[in-house]
Amino acid sequence: MQFNPGFNITLKPKKLEFEYGDGVRGPAPEFRRLNAIRPSLKDPGCTGPDPVYGIAMDVGREQDFPILKERMLLFGAVAYASGQLGEEPVRSQGHVHSIAPHCGWSTPEWFEIWEGTAIIYAQQRTEDDPGICVAVKARVGEQVIVPPGWAHCVINADSQNRMAFGALCDRQYAFEYAAIRRHHGLAWFPVFRNGDRITWERNPHYNPSKLVERVARDYPELVCRSGVPLYQQFLDSPDMVNWVSNPASMQHLWPTFIP
Repeated sequence: MQFNPGFNITLKPKKLEFEYGDGVRGPAPEFRRLNAIRPSLKDPGCTGPDPVYGIAMDVGREQDFPILKERMLLFGAVAYASGQLGEEPVRSQGHVHSIAPHCGWSTPEWFEIWEGTAIIYAQQRTEDDPGICVAVKARVGEQVIVPPGWAHCVINADSQNRMAFGALCDRQYAFEYAAIRRHHGLAWFPVFRNGDRITWERNPHYNPSKLVERVARDYPELVCRSGVPLYQQFLDSPDMVNWVSNPASMQHLWPTFIP
């Protein structure tokens, strides 16, 4: 891959699957089909790549699984197809993390781009007023953090190439889709215009809102190290990444935190 994730995992050529090297384990990918995400697309009847992406949850070095489980952390690997979903880029449907029973929070998620270019879209709420809406463009090696309780989706910003990323999340992760589907998607739709340029169209099923577009930033408030693989940061200091599964430890940050 274009970025070294910090452990022995590679993306198979021309597939939405990963290969695990010596000492690394992970499941066969679960493929998200186009029909599964149609309810949240701008054009639910569109055509596009199918499967849309492959996701392998709970990957890592064999020797690290005891501490990952002890810390209630889980590492995932995801590969997106190239192409388009009608006018939209290849993307996930969007979700909010369910309340994790062990901590009582809708937990955050920490993304790292391994190949291609991604946009992580996030909105503060799934009510009629979506609150703050942000679209963060992230390139290879860059990281994006979505705070607790925010709805979000991941977008492949380049229709000509695959995109792959890793993510660190809570081990008791689960997704809520109902509120997003009631609104026929998230508050803003990414749309290709003039070739490979993405513009944004407001979803009329929400109250009017403003979308802020930005590039990936550093997160000194969470002691994250730019350019250092996410997995390596976990290995170097499990305590430092404890906020992923225990967001209460940084609860003073979340009310004003923007991805």
